[in-house]
Amino acid sequence: MTEYTTVSIPKDLADRVEETIDGTSFQSTSDLVRFLLRSIVIQHQKQGELTEAEFEEITEQLRGLGYLE
Repeated sequence: MTEYTTVSIPKDLADRVEETIDGTSFQSTSDLVRFLLRSIVIQHQKQGELTEAEFEEITEQLRGLGYLE
């Protein structure tokens, strides 16, 4: 059985995420967050340590999605 934990984000960000995923295959904010985190972890595992440029690219993608300000 898979165990879960809770991640808290500001309500205004959660609202923006809900608007962003509307019309996509993501059913919830949690689905999108799991996808993003898996993507980052898989990239890290494939390449070893992330370069500064890769980290910045991921940061900009998350900022564009409203996860970072």
